Amino acid sequence: MFDTLIPTTLVGSYPQPAWLVDKEKLLGSGPPRVRMREVWRVADDLLEEAQDDATLAALHDQERAGIDIVSDGEVRRESYFNRFANALDGIDLETPGIVPSRSGRPTQVPRVVGPIRRAKPVQVRDVEFLRAHTDKPIKITIPGAFTMAKLALDEHYGDQETLIMAYADALNEEVRELKAAGADVIQIDEPYMQANPIEAEKFGVAAIDRALDGVDGPTVVHLCFGYAYVVSEKPEGYSYLPQLDACCAGAISIEAAQPKLDPAILEKLPNKKVLFGVINLGTEEVETPALVAERLRGALKHIPADRLIAAPDCGMKYLPRGVAFGKLKALAEGAAIIRNELH
Repeated sequence: MFDTLIPTTLVGSYPQPAWLVDKEKLLGSGPPRVRMREVWRVADDLLEEAQDDATLAALHDQERAGIDIVSDGEVRRESYFNRFANALDGIDLETPGIVPSRSGRPTQVPRVVGPIRRAKPVQVRDVEFLRAHTDKPIKITIPGAFTMAKLALDEHYGDQETLIMAYADALNEEVRELKAAGADVIQIDEPYMQANPIEAEKFGVAAIDRALDGVDGPTVVHLCFGYAYVVSEKPEGYSYLPQLDACCAGAISIEAAQPKLDPAILEKLPNKKVLFGVINLGTEEVETPALVAERLRGALKHIPADRLIAAPDCGMKYLPRGVAFGKLKALAEGAAIIRNELH
């Protein structure tokens, strides 16, 4: 599905329309880990239809911009994390737990009080809807087992590895159905591996492999330093990345533009395709296609073109929609410059 030379794709989210969500409430807190119904401007009985319409708007913007592998923009979600993580059995939705966020701030999270199980499909309809409305390759994203375990208060298992693998089993059931529903590319989001490298060293690869067991076709694992609107100062290197060359996912997604990552790190992933972040989400300044092309040339010094995929650093949901569209257009046009040079 990555047959196009240096294809383009979103990493995850795209800005939700202001008629759908209250942006001030969304921006007024960190990414929610438990449900946050108050951000939606639409009544419950109209919400699904409104989210369908917003999905079509996000899809239309991607297609107009020239993006090769499209997504639903995660417009049905309050965060990349909470929709799936709070839809599982074993969670007390009425009484959340409290754990430190990656920045150390106390954060409400799902409280695990029983066996983690997937009782029903969560994102399968999302894929079916997107598949019905585009002929382009489609990608769906979902939070990873390690990250879900780190953003939970465990009052049932009492063992971190067991908790992670319970999440991985539930995730695997969902991912298999997402694939059957028409998803061309499956992406697992694992930002908390970067934030917890010692534990990731122990459980990270195994969690990914369990979640993707039996899943055919292109698969991606996304690592990042956090949303730009939350984390403005980012390190210049990953504390956990080369280890992922051993996992079963076919591609690794990393942010490189905002942290000014040295692309030489790509040499540490010799067996993977790489979604390379060339769009800085820490600024509303829209990149030029020439700047995008320059960043891609930097990556091509360390990785062959047939393993390079152009992407934003992370999810775009906290940007103004016009800015996000401009950045996507620059992404597509910058990749086209490099394709022409290579041809």
